[in-house]
Amino acid sequence: LAFSAPVLAEFALQFSSAEYFWLACFGLSCAVFISTDAPVKGVVSLLIGLFIATIGIDVTAGHPRFSFGNLELMGGVSFIPAMIGMFAIGEILRYVTMTSQPVEVVHQAIVHIFRGLGRVLWRYRTNIVRGNLIGVAVGVLPGAGADIAAWISYAVAKRFSKEPEKFGKGHVEGLVDAGAANNSALGGAWVPAMVFGIPGDSITAIVIGVLYMKNMNPGPTVMLHAPELLYAVFISFFVANLLMVPLGYGAIRLSRQILHVPREILMPIILLFCIVGAFAINNTVFGVGIILVLGLLAWGMEENGFPIAPAILGIVLGPLVEDNFMTTMMKSDGDLLGFFSRPIAAALGVITLGIWAWVIVGWILGFRRGRRASVGAETPG
Repeated sequence: LAFSAPVLAEFALQFSSAEYFWLACFGLSCAVFISTDAPVKGVVSLLIGLFIATIGIDVTAGHPRFSFGNLELMGGVSFIPAMIGMFAIGEILRYVTMTSQPVEVVHQAIVHIFRGLGRVLWRYRTNIVRGNLIGVAVGVLPGAGADIAAWISYAVAKRFSKEPEKFGKGHVEGLVDAGAANNSALGGAWVPAMVFGIPGDSITAIVIGVLYMKNMNPGPTVMLHAPELLYAVFISFFVANLLMVPLGYGAIRLSRQILHVPREILMPIILLFCIVGAFAINNTVFGVGIILVLGLLAWGMEENGFPIAPAILGIVLGPLVEDNFMTTMMKSDGDLLGFFSRPIAAALGVITLGIWAWVIVGWILGFRRGRRASVGAETPG
């Protein structure tokens, strides 16, 4: 951010609705990478997320969709209640259904968490570099944020990993990629926030308001009128990252006590926090209903082998895809070639369509190989 903000900001300034559309489509394509073990179920999960994203007022025509006359549903399904419901509530319901099965308790002391750190960093050095590059590239785009960067980096890591079957079970490689992208995206999100005054994610949107209260107006003029304030923010970033090491170490040592709490006590406490968090977003019971409904949906999906991550990705990127698609179609008078009229958009479009074609061809070839293998097994001799 400190050394390359002007260059990155100049590149991001060239993005229009067509570029954002293809970028969002590329992010949705990663949902297929995440669920390579069951690609069809991954696509179904993605479509469920995209359907949830369409609930509410149409972004272009202003017409309510799937609201059934409910004023609360006209505002759509918020991302935070969706995350709480599909991850936390779904996990609680899974625990409730597994109470009859014995749970293995792992007693392992957390002693030297930095032991072997250098070996891990060296082994996954390529993953760290790749995750940082993806995080910066996604984070510098307004509205993308660290969550999308982490999901994309995780999907890419799983696709190119030599051990993809270990992903989803706490594999270090996935943690390294997602963590690197998450951290670097935070710095990238400050590029549009500080250079143009456009929030890079939800966090910088809040911070921009705070900076305005402190008489620091984010945007091009801040570099001319108050550059010392800008670099004071940069210095605070460096200090904050250094402080994260001792503070993070202390948090890890203290949080291990949570593992000693019986699950019969821990799960109701987690449920209470989920309900309070969902209610506090808009101070309405509607958010509580959303987390319960989506929690049941997520539990049913996972019980039948449908991954949750593509659905979350569809909820996050669905409005971005629809809004930029409609905007580009209106600007091009309905001509689909408008999505390829700009160099960056054409490059992103070709890459995205190439990925789709590659995945579809891989499915077809895999299906044919499977049929030949089954026929060969049934043929005697």
